[in-house]
Amino acid sequence: MINARLIAILFIAACFLSACLGPVKSLYPPDIGTQIKYVYVISHGWHTGIAIRTRDISRGIWPQSQEFAAVEYIEAGWGDWDYYQAPKATSGLTLKAALLPTRSVIHLVGFNNPPSEYFSESTVIEIALSEKGFARLSEFIAGEYSDAASINDTAPRQDLYPISRFYPARGVFHVFNNCNTWVARALRSAGYPITPFYAITSGNVVNQAKTLGITVEFWDKNR
Repeated sequence: MINARLIAILFIAACFLSACLGPVKSLYPPDIGTQIKYVYVISHGWHTGIAIRTRDISRGIWPQSQEFAAVEYIEAGWGDWDYYQAPKATSGLTLKAALLPTRSVIHLVGFNNPPSEYFSESTVIEIALSEKGFARLSEFIAGEYSDAASINDTAPRQDLYPISRFYPARGVFHVFNNCNTWVARALRSAGYPITPFYAITSGNVVNQAKTLGITVEFWDKNR
């Protein structure tokens, strides 16, 4: 039989995983009157990514982003090497990505229309970050490229989007370390109150992001 101590440990762990972590006060929320940077959590169904305005990104912090300097926004995503880059997902690739630890890849998509327009079929959550929190998020993404990754490692490719590129990434992809937990870790690096361990699904990422973020349905051109 399971002893009382183990039950207590499991109960505490369940409580921890079911609740959002609090904000990192030195990073979030932005102080009144200070510079605010907006980022956008994009849920495409099972997969989430983060869209960022390119003019807000410091070249020195995230050098790979400069390849997309001619467009207004970048969406950054992270996922399984084979599944993410496949022209058409197969059941074999899906099972492999779900069940086996695999190599990972970063995907950047460049676009000009506002996120809620460009990804009109997706859920878009707008999050306001402090300038320092935004810099930390940029540092997090830049640090996710593998040591071998550079602008010349992969050629631009026509996949679902006209402007996109894949890069070798750090980390091993598996069911408990996936695109959604990656987005949650990115937001957490910016001080946002989100729990990566409880972000296995895109629905949970959206639910946690909504606690302080705003669902964007109609774009405010004054942003």
